Amino acid sequence: MTRRPTVVLFDVVETLFSLAPVEAALAPLGVSLELYFARLLRDGFALAAAGDYRPFSEVAASALAALAPTATDEQRERVQQAFTQLPAHPDAEPALAQLNAAGVTVCTLTNGGGDATETLLADSGLRRHVGSVLTVEAAQRWKPSPEPYRQAVGSLGIEPGAAALVAVHSWDIHGAHHAGLTTGWCSRLEGGYPSIFEPADVNGTTLVDVAEALLDLPT
Repeated sequence: MTRRPTVVLFDVVETLFSLAPVEAALAPLGVSLELYFARLLRDGFALAAAGDYRPFSEVAASALAALAPTATDEQRERVQQAFTQLPAHPDAEPALAQLNAAGVTVCTLTNGGGDATETLLADSGLRRHVGSVLTVEAAQRWKPSPEPYRQAVGSLGIEPGAAALVAVHSWDIHGAHHAGLTTGWCSRLEGGYPSIFEPADVNGTTLVDVAEALLDLPT
């Protein structure tokens, strides 16, 4: 039986933070955010499938070079810098605060870099709600490979079943499920959940809804 988690791991990019600044930086290049981020994720996933790893910033730069080969150095830098200036979604802080108030430890688990994630959390005021900033850097594999989820719970000294992964990406939910974690999907980004992936244990239209549903699970 799925039980209430003692630790909740949050995905970061698009789950806690909006990519609106990246979209604005891409606009002068004629590159859509959807295409760019899909290319970025595809390349990170391909590296993981081949048993390899490159940091988020390198994969992001490579994806931009492929989609905007005539971009100037200044334009490329503007896109890279935009990733350090993402605003938090309105439902992020109340969801984290709700879990904290219930005695649940909140951490991150992101394909992004640790330093960049620390900056985002600090600048948004969310850092005080987060215990550990965990990234795929430790496992040297991108999510949704099983290694990052298992490495994260191992570093926290808990069993996979004691942790939950919350994300707006169904592929992340699928990966966490296969690593043995409880899962919570927020439909804010995708709208509908793909039938090819294992369903989330709980879901909601906002992160607050997902947090409430996780807290309602039996102890």
